Amino acid sequence: SGVSLNTALATGDAITVVWMNTNGATAYYPNVIQIDGSTVTPKVPAAISSGNAPAIDAYSFTIIKTASATFTVLETQAKYA
Repeated sequence: SGVSLNTALATGDAITVVWMNTNGATAYYPNVIQIDGSTVTPKVPAAISSGNAPAIDAYSFTIIKTASATFTVLETQAKYA
C-alpha cells in the first residue's frame, strides 16, 4: 500500500490479478481499469460485452509494464455457474 505499480514493477515485469464478480439478475463487467490513477482499456482475446447472470464471473488481468508509467493489460473472463 502506498507504493505505485509503476514503482513496484520494472519495465518488462508483469503481475496477474483476479477479480471475482457475483452477478444477480443484472450482470456487470469491467471494460476499463485504473492503474496508478490512469485509466487503461484492457486487450481481450474476444470482445467481452456483458457479464453472466446469475453467475460468478472471474476476470483475470495480466498487467505488463512496457515503459515508465505505461502498461498493457490482458483480460480474460471465466463464468462459474
